[in-house]
Amino acid sequence: MLPLIGDLAPPHRRAQALSLVVSGLVLGILIARVLSGIVTEYTGWRTIYWISFGLQYLILVGLYFSMPDYPATNNPKSVIREYPKLLFSIVRLFIGSPLIIQICMIGFFTSIIFMSFWTTLTFLLASPPYTYSTIVIGLFGFIGIGSMGWGPIFSRLVIDRFVPLFSTIIGQLIVLVSVVIGTYAGLHTVASPILEALFLDIGMQTAQISNRSNIYSVAPLARNRVNTCYMVLTFAGQLTGTAAGNHLYARGGWILSGSANVGFVGAALFFCLVRGPHEQGWIGWRGGWALRKGVPQKAQEVRADEEAAGVSNRNDDREEGIGTEETAPTVDEKMVGEEGKVNIGPEEPQAHQAKTGAAKM
Repeated sequence: MLPLIGDLAPPHRRAQALSLVVSGLVLGILIARVLSGIVTEYTGWRTIYWISFGLQYLILVGLYFSMPDYPATNNPKSVIREYPKLLFSIVRLFIGSPLIIQICMIGFFTSIIFMSFWTTLTFLLASPPYTYSTIVIGLFGFIGIGSMGWGPIFSRLVIDRFVPLFSTIIGQLIVLVSVVIGTYAGLHTVASPILEALFLDIGMQTAQISNRSNIYSVAPLARNRVNTCYMVLTFAGQLTGTAAGNHLYARGGWILSGSANVGFVGAALFFCLVRGPHEQGWIGWRGGWALRKGVPQKAQEVRADEEAAGVSNRNDDREEGIGTEETAPTVDEKMVGEEGKVNIGPEEPQAHQAKTGAAKM
């Protein structure tokens, strides 16, 4: 679903479109916690699995009748023969792209923090000094639901206008503040885990949306495979967070598990800062510190997405003044990049040389 959003949405609105879908995903996770607490309070624990079974088939029927047809980005002649190559290309994409590795590692540590907190929060609230029932603990999921409006607004005002790494760092700093407050004051007042739940969800949404907006620009024709790289590390982080949270809480309680989360935030920030937003290599901040997205870069991304998706963003471009007859891009806008160098596409060198020779004659 998310790679499809990356294909359909124009680059200058991609983060806002992704934020709506990511907000829905997070909303489902949090409502599941509320529902599971209520169901467990009044029925057996197996009931929630039967409910999930029915909801999965309800989603399947809904997608069948509502999902529009969409042309394939790649059209292999033989799916059986090409599929193993596609799977292997996922590994090559991962190990060959510094940006993918950077974003995947940030997502890995962010997922550890998120799952560790929500797993150990149940233990904290069920123990003294709180000793809440399962239904009350489940209602804590509504705290995160209150942060759903943050993502679309922040995406429209910040992520779509600035480089994604800037928003990712903001999200990690929000997560850091929330974890510190919740960890070291959580045993004294219930307000601390409430604040941690609220701002942890806000920070995680900010980081997730900016990460996805950034990673989908790596390979427009392989967004599903890029998404696979990201989701594998995300799920690995969720599993690690659940296991680590349980183990650390059993050994040292709420303080120890929360302190580990502080360290995980530090690891995520390390991967944020080790490579700048314009760096083409593995480590460093070459390319400058500019935070705003440039107009030429936006135009190049629009053309790349049109080629990848096979669709025209003419209406969206008209609103932004890109590539329309009224405000057609100049030669400088099309050929001069951010560094001031001439950018010639893969099919243009011969035409460029012919024009140069004609000018000399």
